[in-house]
Amino acid sequence: MAVFAGVAYAADDSQPSSPSVNLLAVYQQALAHDASLASALTANRAAQEIIEQGKALYRPTVNFNADSNALKSDIHYLAVPGSTTASFENYKYGVDARQPIFRKQNLIQIEQAATQVKLADKALHLSQQALLLRSTQAYFEVLLAQDKIELIAAQKSAIAGQLAQAQANFELGHATITDAHEAQARYDLMLAQEIAALNELAIAQHALQAMTGVLPARLASVKPQLQANALAQSMAAWQELALLNNLNIQIQQDTAKLAEQEIARQQAGHLPTLDAVASYTDSYANGSVSRFGTGNELQVASIGLQLHIPLYEGGATSSRVRQALLNKQKAEDDLEIIRRQTTLDTQRAYLNLSSSIAQLKALALALVSSQSQLDATQLGYQVGVRTSVDVLNAQQQLFSAKRDLAQARYHYLTNIIRLKTAAGVVAAADLLDINQQLE
Repeated sequence: MAVFAGVAYAADDSQPSSPSVNLLAVYQQALAHDASLASALTANRAAQEIIEQGKALYRPTVNFNADSNALKSDIHYLAVPGSTTASFENYKYGVDARQPIFRKQNLIQIEQAATQVKLADKALHLSQQALLLRSTQAYFEVLLAQDKIELIAAQKSAIAGQLAQAQANFELGHATITDAHEAQARYDLMLAQEIAALNELAIAQHALQAMTGVLPARLASVKPQLQANALAQSMAAWQELALLNNLNIQIQQDTAKLAEQEIARQQAGHLPTLDAVASYTDSYANGSVSRFGTGNELQVASIGLQLHIPLYEGGATSSRVRQALLNKQKAEDDLEIIRRQTTLDTQRAYLNLSSSIAQLKALALALVSSQSQLDATQLGYQVGVRTSVDVLNAQQQLFSAKRDLAQARYHYLTNIIRLKTAAGVVAAADLLDINQQLE
């Protein structure tokens, strides 16, 4: 026999028990398999290349070019009778190099590249935090689904006993058939609920498998003696912590900074640019269109400075500056939206955690009261002052209290991670703390 929250039910001992997997182990499996995190890792590695692309803007560029062509001419002279046909080829190759000396836009783009890499790093960290929360939610959803099945099995066993007793009392003439019908109806209802609970368990297990790549066989459960700790900090303190550490806010702050840098980059379009340029060409022709043309070979090398001063580009540069200013304003508006949403999420998480703590205490007392009520009702049924329906109702209330208490425990542990996620301070060490509450 196994015991769940004080209720005994039959367990299958024919199969050897496999070692249970705890929450931290599930998270480590998810780190190696989760597709969302893998996508974030790839995006982060791709973003690191932006730094090299930014540095390349101030490095020299060297190009090699070559061309070859063949010409055929047929010339008719008006003053002299007759015509001349000539065929000849031209060959040319060269190398040119350019080294930027002053390009304000390029300098700002290098700064933008550094900002974009910071954005990618924070996005990766945010994905890791989200995986912590998703792993915790999926883990406890599986446990809750398992508990529902175990509770239904225990409730079926209790109702079956009540059904057998009601049928025996009816056969002895001590009770009407109504009690047996009531017990049978409750038992049939449990069968329907069991089907639904098995479906919920399968869905929860496959959701966890999608993250970890492993179909969970046995998960470590929460200790029955779990005690909820009161919140040490106020809601205002958690909100202040969230405004400082929430990664969504930090990402949007960097986005606003990137928009500000874009303004400076577009304004630099009004500034002159200065490059050092060098080139070398070698060309050869074995003839020319001229009647008396001869072949020639020409080699040219040059080195110098090239100054470019933009005077007027049809207003495009000014338009891009105005567009960048508006984009910066939008980024600041989005930042305010995220700040307000973060504050709201933190408030919600704080209140949910506070409610979970209060519910745990209240449901623990309700469980004791429901057990006492069931004991008294069963005693009253034995002496004839209570009916079978009263016993069934008391049993239903007891099992509902057990289910609600188990659910409150899972919500309490999940809400701890949810609050820390909203505040931006969640870490793998928090899962290690929760593991101390598992067995």
